[in-house]
Amino acid sequence: MILVTGATGRIGRELVRELDAGNAEFRILIRDPTRAADLPARAERMVGDLDKPATLTPAFDGVDRLFLLTPGIGIDQAANAITAARAAGVRHIVLLSSIWAFGDPVPAMGRWHYEREQLLRMSGIPATILRPGGFTTNALEWVPSIRKEGFVLDAIGPGRAAPIDPADIAAVARLVLTEDGHDGQTYILTGDEALTIAEQVEIIAATIGRDIEVRAAASPEEIVRSRYPDGAPKPLADAILEGAAIMRADTTGVRTDTVRRLLGRRPRTFAEWCARNADALRLDNETE
Repeated sequence: MILVTGATGRIGRELVRELDAGNAEFRILIRDPTRAADLPARAERMVGDLDKPATLTPAFDGVDRLFLLTPGIGIDQAANAITAARAAGVRHIVLLSSIWAFGDPVPAMGRWHYEREQLLRMSGIPATILRPGGFTTNALEWVPSIRKEGFVLDAIGPGRAAPIDPADIAAVARLVLTEDGHDGQTYILTGDEALTIAEQVEIIAATIGRDIEVRAAASPEEIVRSRYPDGAPKPLADAILEGAAIMRADTTGVRTDTVRRLLGRRPRTFAEWCARNADALRLDNETE
């Protein structure tokens, strides 16, 4: 039995569909059943909360493999899940971490991911760690400013990155959850084309058929707003600023062949993701 946390998020939804298509035996941990109404009916729903350890025992009963995705910048949810997994005799955990969980010192953007990794390593439970780079879906964060003001704030200028489609992350997660041979591995997952923000916006503009201006972020506040238009808590804001400086300096862009090696195909391109999500990128009153 596989247990999926984060099942109603962008990666989790894709993973649930992957597991369902492969006829895997799995259940999902959810706080609000209404958010899972559109997920495959075959997925066993277990109501629980990673912030409330007492609610986890029924969900973990009989589980031998766990997909662990926890949001935010804390480690308590991961700690609670790992404790429940150890008590239930879970034999393998696949942890969604981040490409930022590296270095000495670890950048702030990756510090909480690194701490979660360390908790898992110390647990003694066999594990696989997935470290994806930036998601293609991060482009959806630009939609409000595109709709309201017609531009995207660019915090990294000449910096390049290779965004990865969450569907590809999910496909890798499904693979390592359902076949042996991945214990102890750390997989860095990226797309295979390194793009600037301006190049990504150009692809979006071509997809939705309208011009979109790219404006350089002129202050720390605007850099944070480029990711979180409504602002962010100070620890997260500080991490964003440090991360933007690191990304600005990387004019090559980190790329790996991990998706191709594991799945036997290239990662989906940013243009392919945009085409599939064109409706979400268009203005409310635009149609095809």
